Amino acid sequence: MSKDTISNLLTCIRNADMAKKETVRIASTNITEKIVRILLREGYIKNVRKHQENKKNFLVLTLRYKKTPKEVYRTRKEVYRTRTTLKRISRPNLRIYSKYPKIPKILGGMGIAILSTSRGIMTDREARLERIGGEILCYIW
Repeated sequence: MSKDTISNLLTCIRNADMAKKETVRIASTNITEKIVRILLREGYIKNVRKHQENKKNFLVLTLRYKKTPKEVYRTRKEVYRTRTTLKRISRPNLRIYSKYPKIPKILGGMGIAILSTSRGIMTDREARLERIGGEILCYIW
């Protein structure tokens, strides 16, 4: 387990997505809870619940599935996952900051960038509306 909780969160979600897992368990910190709340609101994950084991808090994420048209006609479940790409931008040894006019649009607005601003963690659209810049944490598309 690394000390960079954001990259640990993104790596756990990416690995669970590639392994076609339904749920993934990550350590709960304030920053991971806020990022997961954004992912839930934007529709990249299906559900979140808190779990406690031995006085340690965890977040259990339910990843989003999409059903194929074949599933309607067959009795067994065939589901495929829409591939979510998660990319860490600002790292502990290399911080990337951006002013609000230069906040990048991911895939022409189809993806999101998560920023850490003076008003909290928010998406690129929210930061542009509030006209504030900040540290670019990650891209998701």
